[in-house]
Amino acid sequence: MRSLTQSVLRWPSPEQVLQQTQRWAEEQQRQNPGLRRVGLFGSYSRGTASVGSDLDLLLIDDLAEGPQHERLRHWPLERLPLSCDALVLTSLEFAQLIGGESRMAQELQADLRWLC
Repeated sequence: MRSLTQSVLRWPSPEQVLQQTQRWAEEQQRQNPGLRRVGLFGSYSRGTASVGSDLDLLLIDDLAEGPQHERLRHWPLERLPLSCDALVLTSLEFAQLIGGESRMAQELQADLRWLC
């Protein structure tokens, strides 16, 4: 007779996610001279994250160039504890975005929490 084997998946607590993301951000800042800041927005920033939530990160990289999909290739997002939606902007691009009236600007103004 064969016994059933069950897989148990455990979602990390918000505290664990935030601690690991903080360490990741600090490591990236040490290794990348153009990285000015790393910010968190969305559910983890608001404190409303639950099972299935992803990370929403903003990276201010003054050496970033090219389209967004090329900028993202530079960053080891797979080392983060959860899947991640990231936006990579230069300081100038961020200033232009945050000064606007787009929905993204409003969300960042309300939720953005700097990790480093």
